[in-house]
Amino acid sequence: MRIVIAGAGKVGRSIAAELVENKHDVLLIDRDTDLAPGGGVPGATLITADACELTTLERAELNTAQVVIAATGDDKVNLVLSLLAKTEYGVPRVVARVNHPKNEWMFDESWGVDVAVSTPRLMSALVEEAVSIGDIVRLFTFRQGSANLVELTLASDCECAGRRVGDMAWPIDTALVAIIRGQHVITPHADDALQAGDELLFVAPAEREDELAAMLGG
Repeated sequence: MRIVIAGAGKVGRSIAAELVENKHDVLLIDRDTDLAPGGGVPGATLITADACELTTLERAELNTAQVVIAATGDDKVNLVLSLLAKTEYGVPRVVARVNHPKNEWMFDESWGVDVAVSTPRLMSALVEEAVSIGDIVRLFTFRQGSANLVELTLASDCECAGRRVGDMAWPIDTALVAIIRGQHVITPHADDALQAGDELLFVAPAEREDELAAMLGG
């Protein structure tokens, strides 16, 4: 898969390194002229230019990319690149980094963003996930389909403990995708029994979260 990443800072380079390791074709774009071609990420191509300039995007052959990742430290740049990638070059998947939570509301399909990643929101969600038992914690929002990845840890007094997954009447449009039990990740099957302390991961629309909480709360 061909992936173009705007922003060759620590975040962009870390993403690029992992994608290269997974055998993807990665191109980095950054305005920093101090970044020499050999000083980027081994295995990734580097273009030193402005990612918001059409000439740069033509040079990067953005129309051949399957994914564009806007990972700069400037929300304005990330939004402009996302919009250009989607509307001018028809990139199928656009992922954008949100640096400031107050700007998060703009990172949606109207700006060409398929997935917005907000580090502050993600960190706060992980803190909640670590300390919350019996409550729904929203970990991630999927822009396409308006669904969320949510987590709930079953309390010791949960009435559903001991019940089979197949016997649970999950809310409509809701899917149990994983059970984390201790050090093990379990792919749920109908005959698996829920246990107190299980971390359950669901993909669910926002309007179904209260139903899940009522069903699985202590």
